[in-house]
Amino acid sequence: MTKINYTKINNFISSDVMKPFYEKRLEKLTELNLNTILKRKNPYLFKAKNIETSGEFVKYILDAYLSSQEETMFGNLLEKLAIFVCQQTFGGKKATEGILKSVDLEFEREKKYYIVGIKSGIYWGNKDQKDKMMQNFKKAKDILKKNGIKKEIIAVNGCIYGKDNKPLKEQKDKEQNYYKICGQEFWELISGDENLYKQIILPLDKEAKKRSEYFKEIYAGKSNEMIKQFSEGFLTKKGQIDWEKMIDFVSKK
Repeated sequence: MTKINYTKINNFISSDVMKPFYEKRLEKLTELNLNTILKRKNPYLFKAKNIETSGEFVKYILDAYLSSQEETMFGNLLEKLAIFVCQQTFGGKKATEGILKSVDLEFEREKKYYIVGIKSGIYWGNKDQKDKMMQNFKKAKDILKKNGIKKEIIAVNGCIYGKDNKPLKEQKDKEQNYYKICGQEFWELISGDENLYKQIILPLDKEAKKRSEYFKEIYAGKSNEMIKQFSEGFLTKKGQIDWEKMIDFVSKK
Protein backbone atom coordinates (compact mmCIF):
# COMPACT_ATOMS: atom_id res chain seq x y z
CA MET A 1 0.00 0.00 0.00
CA THR A 2 1.33 3.45 -0.94
CA LYS A 3 2.33 5.56 2.05
CA ILE A 4 0.25 8.72 1.95
CA ASN A 5 1.01 12.03 3.66
CA TYR A 6 -2.32 12.67 5.36
CA THR A 7 -1.11 15.94 6.86
CA LYS A 8 -0.63 17.41 3.38
CA ILE A 9 -4.00 16.08 2.25
CA ASN A 10 -5.77 17.40 5.35
CA ASN A 11 -4.20 20.82 4.85
CA PHE A 12 -5.26 20.83 1.20
CA ILE A 13 -8.83 19.92 2.15
CA SER A 14 -8.88 22.79 4.63
CA SER A 15 -7.41 25.44 2.32
CA ASP A 16 -8.50 24.34 -1.17
CA VAL A 17 -11.77 22.48 -0.59
CA MET A 18 -13.62 23.64 2.51
CA LYS A 19 -12.47 27.26 2.59
CA PRO A 20 -13.57 28.07 -0.99
CA PHE A 21 -16.71 25.94 -0.58
CA TYR A 22 -17.95 27.94 2.40
CA GLU A 23 -16.82 31.24 0.91
CA LYS A 24 -18.78 30.50 -2.27
CA ARG A 25 -21.83 29.34 -0.30
CA LEU A 26 -21.81 32.59 1.66
CA GLU A 27 -21.39 34.61 -1.52
CA LYS A 28 -24.33 32.86 -3.16
CA LEU A 29 -26.44 33.27 -0.03
CA THR A 30 -25.79 36.97 0.52
CA GLU A 31 -26.47 37.90 -3.12
CA LEU A 32 -29.81 36.05 -3.23
CA ASN A 33 -32.90 38.05 -4.07
CA LEU A 34 -36.41 36.70 -3.54
CA ASN A 35 -37.83 38.06 -6.79
CA THR A 36 -34.93 36.68 -8.83
CA ILE A 37 -35.45 33.17 -7.44
CA LEU A 38 -39.24 33.32 -7.81
CA LYS A 39 -38.96 34.11 -11.53
CA ARG A 40 -37.00 30.87 -12.02
CA LYS A 41 -39.35 28.64 -10.04
CA ASN A 42 -42.50 26.73 -10.96
CA PRO A 43 -45.41 28.20 -8.92
CA TYR A 44 -47.66 25.28 -9.84
CA LEU A 45 -45.23 22.90 -8.12
CA PHE A 46 -45.40 24.90 -4.89
CA LYS A 47 -49.19 24.72 -4.99
CA ALA A 48 -49.12 21.00 -5.74
CA LYS A 49 -46.93 20.49 -2.64
CA ASN A 50 -49.56 22.32 -0.57
CA ILE A 51 -47.14 24.93 0.79
CA GLU A 52 -49.18 27.29 2.96
CA THR A 53 -46.87 29.56 4.99
CA SER A 54 -44.22 32.15 4.14
CA GLY A 55 -41.63 30.32 6.24
CA GLU A 56 -42.28 27.00 4.53
CA PHE A 57 -42.19 28.59 1.08
CA VAL A 58 -38.94 30.48 1.66
CA LYS A 59 -37.18 27.49 3.21
CA TYR A 60 -38.12 25.35 0.22
CA ILE A 61 -36.88 27.77 -2.45
CA LEU A 62 -33.80 28.80 -0.45
CA ASP A 63 -32.65 25.24 0.21
CA ALA A 64 -33.40 24.12 -3.35
CA TYR A 65 -31.41 27.02 -4.81
CA LEU A 66 -28.39 26.47 -2.58
CA SER A 67 -28.44 22.71 -3.11
CA SER A 68 -28.47 23.06 -6.91
CA GLN A 69 -25.42 25.31 -6.72
CA GLU A 70 -23.50 23.30 -4.14
CA GLU A 71 -23.36 19.87 -5.75
CA THR A 72 -21.55 21.06 -8.86
CA MET A 73 -19.30 23.39 -6.89
CA PHE A 74 -18.27 20.75 -4.35
CA GLY A 75 -17.75 18.18 -7.10
CA ASN A 76 -15.28 20.53 -8.81
CA LEU A 77 -13.40 21.04 -5.55
CA LEU A 78 -13.15 17.29 -4.94
CA GLU A 79 -11.82 16.90 -8.49
CA LYS A 80 -9.01 19.26 -7.49
CA LEU A 81 -8.43 17.14 -4.37
CA ALA A 82 -8.20 13.97 -6.47
CA ILE A 83 -5.60 15.57 -8.75
CA PHE A 84 -3.62 16.80 -5.74
CA VAL A 85 -3.67 13.32 -4.16
CA CYS A 86 -2.44 11.71 -7.37
CA GLN A 87 0.34 14.30 -7.67
CA GLN A 88 1.53 13.30 -4.20
CA THR A 89 1.44 9.56 -4.83
CA PHE A 90 2.07 8.81 -8.52
CA GLY A 91 3.27 12.17 -9.85
CA GLY A 92 -0.05 12.70 -11.57
CA LYS A 93 -0.83 15.91 -13.39
CA LYS A 94 -3.89 17.84 -14.47
CA ALA A 95 -4.53 17.23 -18.15
CA THR A 96 -3.87 20.20 -20.42
CA GLU A 97 -7.22 21.88 -20.96
CA GLY A 98 -8.42 21.85 -24.54
CA ILE A 99 -5.92 19.27 -25.76
CA LEU A 100 -7.02 16.03 -24.09
CA LYS A 101 -10.77 16.60 -24.02
CA SER A 102 -12.83 14.71 -21.38
CA VAL A 103 -9.56 14.04 -19.49
CA ASP A 104 -8.88 15.71 -16.14
CA LEU A 105 -5.95 13.67 -14.84
CA GLU A 106 -2.95 11.79 -16.27
CA PHE A 107 -0.60 9.52 -14.36
CA GLU A 108 1.57 6.42 -14.58
CA ARG A 109 1.15 3.45 -12.30
CA GLU A 110 2.60 -0.05 -12.52
CA LYS A 111 3.88 0.48 -16.08
CA LYS A 112 0.51 1.69 -17.34
CA TYR A 113 -0.55 5.19 -18.34
CA TYR A 114 -3.95 6.31 -17.05
CA ILE A 115 -6.14 9.07 -18.45
CA VAL A 116 -9.03 9.89 -16.14
CA GLY A 117 -12.18 11.92 -16.63
CA ILE A 118 -13.47 12.72 -13.14
CA LYS A 119 -17.18 12.92 -12.29
CA SER A 120 -18.91 13.30 -8.94
CA GLY A 121 -21.28 10.33 -8.96
CA ILE A 122 -22.03 7.40 -11.22
CA TYR A 123 -25.27 8.79 -12.66
CA TRP A 124 -24.13 11.51 -14.98
CA GLY A 125 -24.74 12.45 -18.59
CA ASN A 126 -26.95 11.12 -21.37
CA LYS A 127 -25.94 8.70 -24.13
CA ASP A 128 -24.65 11.49 -26.39
CA GLN A 129 -22.41 12.84 -23.62
CA LYS A 130 -21.01 9.41 -22.83
CA ASP A 131 -20.44 8.69 -26.53
CA LYS A 132 -18.56 11.98 -26.77
CA MET A 133 -16.41 11.02 -23.77
CA MET A 134 -15.48 7.71 -25.42
CA GLN A 135 -14.59 9.45 -28.68
CA ASN A 136 -12.46 11.94 -26.75
CA PHE A 137 -10.71 9.13 -24.88
CA LYS A 138 -9.81 7.55 -28.23
CA LYS A 139 -8.46 10.86 -29.55
CA ALA A 140 -6.51 11.39 -26.32
CA LYS A 141 -4.84 8.00 -26.72
CA ASP A 142 -3.80 8.90 -30.28
CA ILE A 143 -2.37 12.24 -29.15
CA LEU A 144 -0.42 10.67 -26.29
CA LYS A 145 1.00 7.94 -28.54
CA LYS A 146 2.14 10.58 -31.04
CA ASN A 147 3.74 12.44 -28.12
CA GLY A 148 5.82 9.39 -27.21
CA ILE A 149 3.77 7.46 -24.64
CA LYS A 150 4.63 3.81 -25.31
CA LYS A 151 2.98 2.26 -22.26
CA GLU A 152 -0.51 0.77 -22.39
CA ILE A 153 -2.97 3.67 -22.07
CA ILE A 154 -6.03 3.00 -19.95
CA ALA A 155 -9.04 5.33 -20.09
CA VAL A 156 -11.02 5.74 -16.88
CA ASN A 157 -14.30 7.40 -16.04
CA GLY A 158 -13.52 8.02 -12.37
CA CYS A 159 -16.41 8.69 -10.00
CA ILE A 160 -15.77 10.28 -6.61
CA TYR A 161 -18.53 8.25 -4.96
CA GLY A 162 -20.69 5.24 -5.76
CA LYS A 163 -20.10 1.69 -6.99
CA ASP A 164 -19.93 -0.13 -10.31
CA ASN A 165 -19.51 -3.89 -10.16
CA LYS A 166 -18.71 -4.22 -13.89
CA PRO A 167 -16.07 -1.53 -14.41
CA LEU A 168 -14.89 -2.53 -17.90
CA LYS A 169 -17.12 -0.90 -20.51
CA GLU A 170 -16.41 -2.73 -23.77
CA GLN A 171 -17.33 -1.11 -27.08
CA LYS A 172 -17.44 -2.31 -30.69
CA ASP A 173 -14.48 -0.05 -31.31
CA LYS A 174 -11.92 -1.43 -28.85
CA GLU A 175 -10.09 1.90 -28.85
CA GLN A 176 -13.15 3.34 -27.10
CA ASN A 177 -13.07 0.81 -24.26
CA TYR A 178 -12.86 2.40 -20.84
CA TYR A 179 -13.20 1.58 -17.15
CA LYS A 180 -15.76 3.11 -14.84
CA ILE A 181 -14.08 3.11 -11.44
CA CYS A 182 -16.02 4.51 -8.51
CA GLY A 183 -15.87 5.32 -4.82
CA GLN A 184 -13.30 3.40 -2.80
CA GLU A 185 -11.75 1.88 -5.94
CA PHE A 186 -11.37 5.31 -7.56
CA TRP A 187 -9.53 6.80 -4.57
CA GLU A 188 -7.37 3.67 -4.31
CA LEU A 189 -6.52 3.86 -8.02
CA ILE A 190 -5.19 7.41 -7.81
CA SER A 191 -3.49 7.04 -4.41
CA GLY A 192 -2.61 3.40 -3.81
CA ASP A 193 -4.40 3.66 -0.43
CA GLU A 194 -7.57 1.58 -0.04
CA ASN A 195 -8.61 3.55 3.07
CA LEU A 196 -8.35 7.04 1.62
CA TYR A 197 -12.03 7.22 0.67
CA LYS A 198 -12.89 7.10 4.39
CA GLN A 199 -9.97 9.17 5.66
CA ILE A 200 -10.98 12.30 3.75
CA ILE A 201 -14.20 12.43 5.78
CA LEU A 202 -12.22 13.35 8.92
CA PRO A 203 -10.86 16.76 7.79
CA LEU A 204 -14.17 17.50 6.07
CA ASP A 205 -15.96 16.94 9.37
CA LYS A 206 -13.48 19.06 11.32
CA GLU A 207 -13.70 21.99 8.90
CA ALA A 208 -17.49 21.77 8.59
CA LYS A 209 -17.90 22.09 12.37
CA LYS A 210 -15.57 25.09 12.38
CA ARG A 211 -17.32 26.94 9.56
CA SER A 212 -20.99 25.94 9.71
CA GLU A 213 -22.06 28.08 12.70
CA TYR A 214 -21.27 31.33 10.92
CA PHE A 215 -23.03 30.06 7.79
CA LYS A 216 -26.13 29.18 9.83
CA GLU A 217 -26.17 32.69 11.28
CA ILE A 218 -26.09 34.29 7.82
CA TYR A 219 -28.64 31.77 6.52
CA ALA A 220 -31.07 32.67 9.32
CA GLY A 221 -30.73 36.36 8.55
CA LYS A 222 -31.33 35.84 4.82
CA SER A 223 -34.27 33.54 5.54
CA ASN A 224 -35.92 36.12 7.82
CA GLU A 225 -35.32 38.86 5.25
CA MET A 226 -36.95 36.81 2.49
CA ILE A 227 -39.88 35.74 4.67
CA LYS A 228 -40.58 39.43 5.35
CA GLN A 229 -40.34 40.22 1.61
CA PHE A 230 -42.61 37.33 0.70
CA SER A 231 -45.18 38.16 3.37
CA GLU A 232 -45.35 41.78 2.24
CA GLY A 233 -45.59 40.91 -1.44
CA PHE A 234 -47.50 37.67 -1.76
CA LEU A 235 -49.91 37.27 1.13
CA THR A 236 -53.60 38.19 1.15
CA LYS A 237 -55.08 40.40 3.87
CA LYS A 238 -56.05 37.17 5.65
CA GLY A 239 -52.43 36.02 5.69
CA GLN A 240 -52.76 33.35 3.04
CA ILE A 241 -50.50 32.92 0.00
CA ASP A 242 -51.91 34.83 -2.96
CA TRP A 243 -51.30 32.21 -5.65
CA GLU A 244 -52.90 34.24 -8.42
CA LYS A 245 -50.60 37.18 -7.70
CA MET A 246 -47.57 34.87 -7.64
CA ILE A 247 -48.48 33.21 -10.94
CA ASP A 248 -48.95 36.64 -12.50
CA PHE A 249 -45.53 37.72 -11.19
CA VAL A 250 -43.86 34.69 -12.75
CA SER A 251 -45.79 34.28 -15.98
CA LYS A 252 -48.12 37.16 -16.91
CA LYS A 253 -47.24 38.78 -20.23
